[in-house]
Amino acid sequence: MKRNKHYIFLIIISSLVIFSGCKSTRKLISGKNIELKAKDAYLVSMQQNAFQFQTLSARMNVDLDMPGKSLSSRVDMKMQKDSAFQLSVQPFLGIEVFRMEFSRDSVKIMDRMNKRFVAESYDGLKGETPVDFNYYNLQALFTNRLFLPGKQSISSDEFTQFFFTENNGLAEIRTKDETGLRYTFTADKEEKLVATLIADSSGDHSLQWDYNDFQITNSQPFPMYMKALIVSDGQQKGSLALHFSKVEPDVPVRMDFTIPSKYTRITYAQIIKALSNLNK
Repeated sequence: MKRNKHYIFLIIISSLVIFSGCKSTRKLISGKNIELKAKDAYLVSMQQNAFQFQTLSARMNVDLDMPGKSLSSRVDMKMQKDSAFQLSVQPFLGIEVFRMEFSRDSVKIMDRMNKRFVAESYDGLKGETPVDFNYYNLQALFTNRLFLPGKQSISSDEFTQFFFTENNGLAEIRTKDETGLRYTFTADKEEKLVATLIADSSGDHSLQWDYNDFQITNSQPFPMYMKALIVSDGQQKGSLALHFSKVEPDVPVRMDFTIPSKYTRITYAQIIKALSNLNK
């Protein structure tokens, strides 16, 4: 996979899904092989204990490490649940360099340094990224939630799509999507999600997203430290550490993405090149 594609995923954290298979020696147990009531109760508890919000405002410092390159930047995030969220990248004294918006059907990227922008539907990006974008998966990763690939929410009728194991106080919840990508969610004894692994069936690519440093925010736990690790062809290609300093749920957020009239529209490939050259 090309270096610029790794970079765009790490910088804008967009499709989240360059995947590899970390194969487990543990036997998978489906809902039919364990007591369904116990499994269903656990999943219900996970959903009840998940971070609840309708809007979200957050500030974080993001550390990006790649072979031969390291970057650090303040990033502000605003989110309207199940609708859209924005990332404002501010590496220099709070000055915004890039603004990105992800909605249910499109992505927009504004390059303020070069006065240009990208506006693409996810359908229009097919073939430009290793896998298709999915808004709901992305939202769930940023907000520490269990998810079914491509689904807005999980109903109790869909619990049968998960495989479930417990060992030494940790639970593993597994599923896969129509393309064969495998999703493994790890939860602790308090039913908090502590890790998400997305991997392909070949073992070539993976994304590991870990959650740590849970702190009480608005009377509910939120992981103030997240780390994403990308592996490709059996080698680590980069990591992304998110250090949250502020998390405010259910506050008014203004989702403005006004593009100045003098900005030039460019292609997705061109904005990737610009991001790849950042901090060279």
